[in-house]
Amino acid sequence: MAAIFSAASPPPPSSSGIDNHGLPRPPGRESPPPRPVAGSLLPCFSFVSLYHSRWIQRMICGLKETFAAILLYQPHHQGNMAFAGKYEFEGDENYDEFVKKIGLSSDKVEMGRNCKIVTEVVQNGNDFTWTQHFPGGRTTTNTFTIGKEADMETMGGKKFKATVKMEDGKIVADFPNYHHTAEICGGKLVEISICAGTVYKRTSKRIA
Repeated sequence: MAAIFSAASPPPPSSSGIDNHGLPRPPGRESPPPRPVAGSLLPCFSFVSLYHSRWIQRMICGLKETFAAILLYQPHHQGNMAFAGKYEFEGDENYDEFVKKIGLSSDKVEMGRNCKIVTEVVQNGNDFTWTQHFPGGRTTTNTFTIGKEADMETMGGKKFKATVKMEDGKIVADFPNYHHTAEICGGKLVEISICAGTVYKRTSKRIA
């Protein structure tokens, strides 16, 4: 009976002092560990988990690269597309105090006071042509590329070199004695120049 039972289906291991055949177990011998069940899914689950883990890591890396490319391209794209057009002087703030700080000559101070300057902006990608038309036919033109050094000219006619940047949709440049920014706000061209704590603001409305 014991032989038939053993051949047909071995009983589960016993944790007592009696072995599977009903005989006393020699001292010091423990029950053998249970055999792995045939067809166990554990190796399969481990492989699937490892596969999904690697796939998720690759997906996250891909998303990071995509978002980095979008963030790198976004400011330039929005800034460049916003400025094209023609704008006419509408009003300014702190003109006299500002031109005094930058040392503008008296004749040019009077010429620029409440002057109906027309600013024309043309661009091709990151390349800008920024022209100011003054009454009487005088013009000042600055041609530059975002992120590259260019030859520039101040409102007083002084020539210099500067690297124009795009920051948060604003054109930013350091002139010899003032810091200048330009942005489109509510469809208007808003330019701000700062010199020794004095802030000059000029607003121009779009006419074309």
